Amino acid sequence: MKLETLLQAIRPIEVIGNKDVEITGIQFDSRKVTTGNLFVAQKGTAVDGHQFINSCISSGAAAVVCENTDGIDNTNNATIIRVKNSDEALGRIAAAWFDNPSRKLKLVGVTGTNGKTTIATLLYKLVRALGHKAGLLSTVVNYVDEQAVPSTHTTPDALQLNGLLADMVAAGCEYAFMEVSSHSIAQERIAGLDFDGALFTNLTRDHIDYHKTFDNYRDTKKRLFDTLKKDAFAITNKDDKNGMVMLQNCKAHLHTYSTRSMADYRGMILEEGFDGMLLTINQKEVFVPLVGRFNLQNLLCIYGAAVCLGFEPQEVLRILSTLTAVNGRFEAIHSPKGWTAIIDYAHTPDAVDNVIKTINEIRKGRLITVVGCGGNRDKGKRPMMAKIAKQGSEQLILTSDNPRDEEPKDILKDMTDGLTEEELRSTLVIEDRATAIQTACTLAQKDDVILIAGKGHEDYQIIKGIKHHFDDHEEVKKYC
Repeated sequence: MKLETLLQAIRPIEVIGNKDVEITGIQFDSRKVTTGNLFVAQKGTAVDGHQFINSCISSGAAAVVCENTDGIDNTNNATIIRVKNSDEALGRIAAAWFDNPSRKLKLVGVTGTNGKTTIATLLYKLVRALGHKAGLLSTVVNYVDEQAVPSTHTTPDALQLNGLLADMVAAGCEYAFMEVSSHSIAQERIAGLDFDGALFTNLTRDHIDYHKTFDNYRDTKKRLFDTLKKDAFAITNKDDKNGMVMLQNCKAHLHTYSTRSMADYRGMILEEGFDGMLLTINQKEVFVPLVGRFNLQNLLCIYGAAVCLGFEPQEVLRILSTLTAVNGRFEAIHSPKGWTAIIDYAHTPDAVDNVIKTINEIRKGRLITVVGCGGNRDKGKRPMMAKIAKQGSEQLILTSDNPRDEEPKDILKDMTDGLTEEELRSTLVIEDRATAIQTACTLAQKDDVILIAGKGHEDYQIIKGIKHHFDDHEEVKKYC
């Protein structure tokens, strides 16, 4: 593709050199640059790509996008493009490189702290069940119609993201549903995408290590809605105190859902058990094999999105009644011994609280909770999660999650700091997660529930930079 064509997607401050050069590929990793490539120098959180510009030019880069030109030794006469924001430029250039695939799909983004994976995944399943080809971009796995593509991030980098969307177009997909993380918005990975709809789930404490303040976190999420076009739709959770904030300055068609007040999409739980719920959605009864008020909110959002996409409401309800839980999201494993284990990805205070409240509304026996916190992440939520888990459970077992580069003992100390001396006396601290799960299963009696929180679908633990295989499901099944 000609550089001049790619430049039409951005607003460069300055272009030094020939715009008529042929570009053979786009790279933001300097180690991958080959002859004829366009290199985009980004100011990353750990490494600044600007320091590798000269080596990229030596490797044959035909053009370089950067925010400043200081120190560039342009011996090979590469075209230098100066922009205000390299991250945004990469997103828009990536979209142009793949011929703007998001414009050829009905693309719906889901953002919020909790519920993104469930909503995006079940929308993907619902639309396919209604006879349409669709794609999915999620934390657990990506799908190009029926083909699974491994997922490494909640939202991929701009090149991978547009490449996957282009694959969906090539496969004949009409719809695409994607989780939109706050990191991807802040880092402009979604720049250049054409969203037909945006959905907001909720907002609770998460990623404060990255965003520094809750207000920054909230305002980053809001940017998805601020940039929607007029003929798009926006759906927000009216039950969340930040729900209506998302719709301020939004030009799209606005919709709300709620379990508590007047809204476009309303719902209520009539009956509930570990096998599912009998609900009303807009005064129509439906039984779904999902559990919990948080899942009722998820289903209202899914129902609203499907209706906004033009699907017949009664058909949507029919399909909703067949949709099962996403891997690692309130997933029940029933033991022949009479107890039940619930595996859930809950890794924030609010998510742990929601899951525990849901279990406590249904259970007959005791609740045994196994929970840990990830390393190299927001330390402030650790004592809060321990406190919430202790207050809602008869037995609490604190253990490791993904310690990453931190010492597990330090993480557990942060968690136990949230407990009183009396609470600590009845709390088990077991660093090894496998032993913690084994202990919970050994303690469990008939009608008891074991909540294993934090990892959900993940089948690994990261310890000192090394990824080890570990699956909560496998560990539970050893002791059923």
